[in-house]
Amino acid sequence: MKRRFSLLLIFGMTMAVAFAQSDLQPLAVVSLYKTESINLKQLKKRVDTYQAQAGVASFTVADKKQILSAMIDEKIVVQAAKRDNVIVTDEQADKAFIQAISQQVGQTVTEKQFTDLIKQKTGKSLDAFFLEQVGMDVEHYKDYLQNQLIAQKYVFSLKQDEIKKNSTPTDKEIRSYYDMKKTSFSQNDIVKIFLVILPKGDNVDAARKEINKLYEDFDNKKVSMDELALNSQKGDVDYQAGDMYVNKGATAAKQLGMNEEALLSLFGNDIGYVSQVQETQNNFNFYTVVEKYPAKILGLSDVVRPDQTVTVYEYIRNILTQQKEQAAFQKALESVVTELRTPKSYKMLKSDAELDALLKW
Repeated sequence: MKRRFSLLLIFGMTMAVAFAQSDLQPLAVVSLYKTESINLKQLKKRVDTYQAQAGVASFTVADKKQILSAMIDEKIVVQAAKRDNVIVTDEQADKAFIQAISQQVGQTVTEKQFTDLIKQKTGKSLDAFFLEQVGMDVEHYKDYLQNQLIAQKYVFSLKQDEIKKNSTPTDKEIRSYYDMKKTSFSQNDIVKIFLVILPKGDNVDAARKEINKLYEDFDNKKVSMDELALNSQKGDVDYQAGDMYVNKGATAAKQLGMNEEALLSLFGNDIGYVSQVQETQNNFNFYTVVEKYPAKILGLSDVVRPDQTVTVYEYIRNILTQQKEQAAFQKALESVVTELRTPKSYKMLKSDAELDALLKW
């Protein structure tokens, strides 16, 4: 029985090695600047990545062929960039990676901070999180990102004027965009308050005494909003003070620790109104109403938010610029690939029939 088990085990190992060898067989070779092959295993990894991003279980053979073609294009462009000494350093790639993960959080974070956050929220390692989200571990994602940056930099170096020329929206395009989406540029009722918050800390009575003194000085005009805000930025005070723009809605009520009735009462107060000191579970606070903004459909010359300087017109122009720049870049990329993708720069190593058979996994 032991001998038979050993033979079966050896047979199983042989099959596994054969399978691995099958995965490692090259499908195409790129040789514009140096010789690099793309094997079945690499294609499978890229397919897994795109499937994870698209949220689909599998791609068709035709889809996989397109992905292989895109991988060939990527290698050709990256090789051309390296040939022409266009590079992206590891430091630049790391910076782009930090920007990418910071966008997910909504603030600038380090890789360690992001790793800790993912572990805290999901219980997963950063590698496991990236494998689930984009189908790559962190190391492979950074390599992928660096190649994308190299390709982007190379295309811009060749087609910058063309891309810039085709990326500027016209006044007519901006106004047409606004007319078609006018109702989406709506502003809810907003009130601007100046809020003073003092955490209770370990000594609630001392905190109550301090907030009452701050309130008394402010209400009697012994200290101004500017002075309170400036002092709150110093390290020797416990309170925080500054402007806050409050939207009329449940989310704002929750953030302020108010119920719906209290929030509506806030919006009913006149400009200059000063609240009494209020106590929440964790702090004491008071506020004064600084400005009120009624609900309305924003016009092109209105600012997007009262606390910003960007107008609706500028906001739309930025959106259309990004869209047109992306389209212009894609067109420029296709042009560069067409110029570079010649019989001398790459070679397919499988016939159509052989490739079709290999891609049916």
